[in-house]
Amino acid sequence: MSIRRGSMRFKVISNTPLKQPPLDYLPEGAGRWFTIPGGKDAGKVMFYYDVNVGDQEPEATVVLVHGNPETSYTYRHIRDELISSGRPIRIIAMDHIGFGLSDQADFEMIDMHHSDNLLQLVRHLDLTGVTLAIHDWGGPIGVGALIEDPYRVKNLVVMNTSIFPMPKTGYTYKNYPHRLLRWSLFPRIYPAFAWGGIAATAVSNGEPQGAMSLAARATGFTVKHIFNCIPKNTPEYVWSQSFRSLANANSSMRNVKQTPRWGYGYQYTDETYGRQDNTKYYKKMQEKMPKLWRSCPAVGFFGQWDPCGKDEVIDQWHEALPKMKQATSRYPDIGHFVEEYKGVDIAKAIIKLNFSRTARSFEH
Repeated sequence: MSIRRGSMRFKVISNTPLKQPPLDYLPEGAGRWFTIPGGKDAGKVMFYYDVNVGDQEPEATVVLVHGNPETSYTYRHIRDELISSGRPIRIIAMDHIGFGLSDQADFEMIDMHHSDNLLQLVRHLDLTGVTLAIHDWGGPIGVGALIEDPYRVKNLVVMNTSIFPMPKTGYTYKNYPHRLLRWSLFPRIYPAFAWGGIAATAVSNGEPQGAMSLAARATGFTVKHIFNCIPKNTPEYVWSQSFRSLANANSSMRNVKQTPRWGYGYQYTDETYGRQDNTKYYKKMQEKMPKLWRSCPAVGFFGQWDPCGKDEVIDQWHEALPKMKQATSRYPDIGHFVEEYKGVDIAKAIIKLNFSRTARSFEH
């Protein structure tokens, strides 16, 4: 299988179920493959793109780490705005194993497994001076990886994510988006073969809405997914097709099952690898990150119809990263996938972080 982008073709060598990604899935000539050398996914191939903007030596490196149930394509608006700026920036984004164009998952993976793969990629590319941009589970994945080599990070861009114990006030994953339709219940009531419809609903319909509207949209996308009639060359097609693979769907669903334990630690039994527990993984991040990156410039973008966007979570980030206090944007009318709505603003903030000598406030 090949993807045509402009005058170039990119050969797909993975066993991805995403057979016809949109034409703008990756920048022309930027597609790459990384064979993971070690760990549970040794031998699998991970897709990533690596693009240098302009003809100059890059003066900034941006690493975009996605969450669940999305892919690197969720950063297309940020990526395209960075490219349009003409600034000498290197932009790297990957599809985790079990997502997008990367190999399918072999087991039910959670953040700590993806983090191990990401660290191997970062070391392979020997990245330094990184602006680490994280969203959703991309937060624990990205921080968990780079905290092992903290000297590689220069700036942080935080978007609706957390590495901290989720405060029990306000929205939580036990009552969001609605008490009777809470996110952690979806993988328990929907079968794996229907999961692509739920993914399309979650990522592309993230604005505040009532329970009936959400249920109707989820039903509509699920039916379209089952009958494979979500239009190609659309974002919804990307989110749904990653989960044509039941292995990918089960892995994604495992991530959702752990949301009520976000930041506390989660235990489960995998059929292949037995008992899995990320409690120590979270404790390590929570202890080390504020010490190592406390002085890092950081910006935050938070859709507040979301547990990861509520004020209590933002306060946790501000405590750990004080420089984010004057560089935080809050959007009450946006949900979890803030990068889908505010990509241009986020890209402009990334440019200011890397090319402005004076600190700017992004507080909204």
